[in-house]
Amino acid sequence: MLSGEGQVSIGSIGPIACAAIASDEHNMLAALMRRPDETLQQLLERLDRAVQLALEDEIFTDEINAPDKPKPAPSSRR
Repeated sequence: MLSGEGQVSIGSIGPIACAAIASDEHNMLAALMRRPDETLQQLLERLDRAVQLALEDEIFTDEINAPDKPKPAPSSRR
């Protein structure tokens, strides 16, 4: 999955009971939350696919961090 300087962490993170996070020396590649009734093996398989997607296509999966809220358009009123 990862070669060189990389790390995979599995466990609880804040209010999330079980998460799997993979990163290389520069970026978080994938952050997944374990789904209800998902086995650890299934979570690891999803993590492997997500890391492959990040490394090959630069598509990063993040199920943990909330996406940035869109900023409202500036008002045209003065």
